Amino acid sequence: MKANASSKGKPKRVVVTGASGNVGTSVVRALSEAPEVGSIVGIARRRPEEWDLPKLEWATADLGDEDVNLDPLLSGADAVIHLAWLFQPARDPLTTWRTNVLGSLRLFDAVARTGVPALVHASSVGAYSPGPKDREVDESWPTHGWPSAAYTREKAYLERALDAFGQAHQDVRVVRMRPAFLFKRDSASQQRRLFGGPFVPQRLVRPELIPVVPDLPGLRVQAVHTADAAQAYRLAALGDVRGAFNLATDPVLDGPMLADLLGAKLVRLPVWAIRGPLVAAWRLHLTPASPDLFDAVLHLPLMDSTRARTELGWTPTHDAADAITEFLHGMRDEAGMPTPPLAPRVPGGRLQELRTGAGKRP
Repeated sequence: MKANASSKGKPKRVVVTGASGNVGTSVVRALSEAPEVGSIVGIARRRPEEWDLPKLEWATADLGDEDVNLDPLLSGADAVIHLAWLFQPARDPLTTWRTNVLGSLRLFDAVARTGVPALVHASSVGAYSPGPKDREVDESWPTHGWPSAAYTREKAYLERALDAFGQAHQDVRVVRMRPAFLFKRDSASQQRRLFGGPFVPQRLVRPELIPVVPDLPGLRVQAVHTADAAQAYRLAALGDVRGAFNLATDPVLDGPMLADLLGAKLVRLPVWAIRGPLVAAWRLHLTPASPDLFDAVLHLPLMDSTRARTELGWTPTHDAADAITEFLHGMRDEAGMPTPPLAPRVPGGRLQELRTGAGKRP
């Protein structure tokens, strides 16, 4: 059954965790524009002081704090969209586990305790077990993640937690969104900090300055524009669907596609030629992204998003090339938004990133 887009009845109240991030800002905007939504509670670890939208009220809460009381924030909500996620500090997996896994479990318990009828959880393509790169898999593909990367372990663990939650609380409509890599212009600076680190020269990310693109075995991934993913979250929260939904758009991002997009030469390389320098940079604390995450990317399956298009009624307006092109322009322009996660520059700049250690801070 497709999501119900009717605006009849009592205006809905939707709670969004992680509302100030890449996906959260787009989800809040999509909800703000929906006539059936009357109010939005945006939960963030750090409250934005200069960004707001109609219907939105901000609340500050750290899901990693075991003493946080989420019940007052969730009381009276018609749906909770759970997006909050801590990518860093990648060198301290206990900290990310405390927020991403234990914090999510606390939120799930609060959803049940306060009687919220719908929970929409941000899972990921990263939850999937290794899969094919020459065909697409549907939502029945196993979700055991890639064992060595913290991100994929945590996403897979929460899939199991939601299995148990759904059995124990069958009155709660549980939706799991499994998007591909999410890009928009305004996320460029944040993603550079999270995955590239202080030595990535954003202003030099332009076609005329990228002469070659590596063609690696297994480097075939999918992307979605964040604004399109946000519309899928809106449909899931306001509709009556249940279960998992893949979110992906064509074309597949691989070496030949990126070389054509950038007007660069394609160079076939073995995986070790890239992984070796990544390992060295990680060990020297020059990059915040673990090489284990690189390994996971090489093993992620390609996803079939038919169910999202037919049952959810999802119609993306950008293809993957649009999303990555917009993102690369954002990198060059050092784009961002006036929220703490998406700020174009952090206090102290790149020197502060070096002082605090790449991959060592949230």
